[in-house]
Amino acid sequence: MTTRDRIVIVVLAALAVLAAAWLLAVAPEREKASKLGAEVSTAQAQLVSAEGQVTSARTAQAGYATAYASLVNLGKAVPTGKEVPSLIYQLVQASNQKRVEFSSITTGGSSSGSASASASPAGASASAGFTQMPFTFVFSGSFFDLEHLFRQLTDFATLSGSGSIQVSGRLLTIQSVQLAPGSSSGSTKGGSEQLTGTINATAYVLPSSQGLTGGATTAAPVGVNVTAPRAAARAATTPAVIGANR
Repeated sequence: MTTRDRIVIVVLAALAVLAAAWLLAVAPEREKASKLGAEVSTAQAQLVSAEGQVTSARTAQAGYATAYASLVNLGKAVPTGKEVPSLIYQLVQASNQKRVEFSSITTGGSSSGSASASASPAGASASAGFTQMPFTFVFSGSFFDLEHLFRQLTDFATLSGSGSIQVSGRLLTIQSVQLAPGSSSGSTKGGSEQLTGTINATAYVLPSSQGLTGGATTAAPVGVNVTAPRAAARAATTPAVIGANR
């Protein structure tokens, strides 16, 4: 055997050893590394998703108190009960501010009348899902004082141009307004003729099966665990152990 043959045999033996080492050691480790890389990518995607959920939960939690207060404020416009005494109080307060005498209130108003003003188009949609309470209000005062009072009654609950609801009293939709000469002679302080204004209007009450807040509290909505966002935040910031069972 020549020296050249010995060199060839040694080189072939070395290549065989390297090939065996590749097959027995390097290739399996590269396969494991590839699998671990896929797991890391999946874990990173889950982490990003969890962080997004935590951010959304924190944002919702920060705005919940304001939203809850707004909902409670809306309860002044459409309460859960008839609340007739509070409605009378609001009417008395409004009539005193406008120098008008609040004469009477009766239930079961009518929309008929010769000198009547129809309700706004919002009245039809406002009754959807609510219990309607028809009333007849009678006031006495000058024409302009009565006009200002009627406008104030319809402005107890208004929708602003920005879409927010401004509430200062009960939601009322007016079906008709009748004006007639006052029963008593004389005139009001401004020298105007005393008139009697009769309003047929509708107030609204939430359905008996639906509460104002639907069971929510000042702390959280119904069925929400206030500790969940904190737990999610801890889970999102805790590094996962990948391949621990390997």
